[in-house]
Amino acid sequence: MRFRKIDAAATVTALILDKLRAGTAPWVRPWSTTGMRPARHNGLPYTGVNTLYLWAVADARGFASPYWMTARQAAELGAEVRAGERYAISVYYATAKKAAARAQTAEQGGRVFRFLKCYAVFNADQIEGLPAHYHPEPADCLKDPVEQRAGIEDFFNAIPVPVRHGGERAYYSPTSDHIQLPRARHFQSLDHYWSTRGHECVHATGATHRLKRQFGKRFGDKAYAFEELVACLGQSFISAELGLPASLHDSHASYIASWIEVLERDKTAIIHAAAKAEQAVAWLRACTANDAATAQLAA
Repeated sequence: MRFRKIDAAATVTALILDKLRAGTAPWVRPWSTTGMRPARHNGLPYTGVNTLYLWAVADARGFASPYWMTARQAAELGAEVRAGERYAISVYYATAKKAAARAQTAEQGGRVFRFLKCYAVFNADQIEGLPAHYHPEPADCLKDPVEQRAGIEDFFNAIPVPVRHGGERAYYSPTSDHIQLPRARHFQSLDHYWSTRGHECVHATGATHRLKRQFGKRFGDKAYAFEELVACLGQSFISAELGLPASLHDSHASYIASWIEVLERDKTAIIHAAAKAEQAVAWLRACTANDAATAQLAA
């Protein structure tokens, strides 16, 4: 599908900003309508900023299906996008080489740089003739409670960051490299306890001996607020995968004004934050995978 040339970063950031200015972080309640991460036509989940953007679009337009695809992919499934439907975008990075300015650099083939591109996608709710599984009932997205609880515990128990319980605050301490949490019974529910623990685990991935997450001069005095944004996004990704709530806690919600300021100054900031959050979640997910592999070798 051909569509007018658009600024992908600006388009994504504008929608996220609209939600934040309205007092709603678009990653807080995305699965209230879809029950999971946005997914491609083949079932593979979207990652990074595409997750946030398509959640926000689905919420704004009232889409219930988590599936998105191009018009061509719909046609290959024997379906058709309804006339007059508005597209959303899926973004990705492409690479190109910048011509070398000097002879000696020409031998190296010039400098490779990355730039953002996008293509049009439609929600399954905008398409007629798709197989029934592209329109799951909310209950179909829910996991078996016993399996879900086991999966949650397996995920967090494998993470090699000490967790201490007590007090009234939830935080990660870089100095002692530990997570501090109130006792589970002090949370609104056990699910909220695990969700908060996910938030702090994302913070812990930024330690120098893990992912060494630093933002430097790019975000200046907003670096701490940006780190909170990364942790909130990571928390939402974890929550979507494990079936947990991702509600903002008071201490995190207080950063919304700072996030708005950061996004207004830098239209690529949300893309950068989502990528860092995805990287953090991948690190945490690998802990579970490594733990499972170790258990198999020991069996």
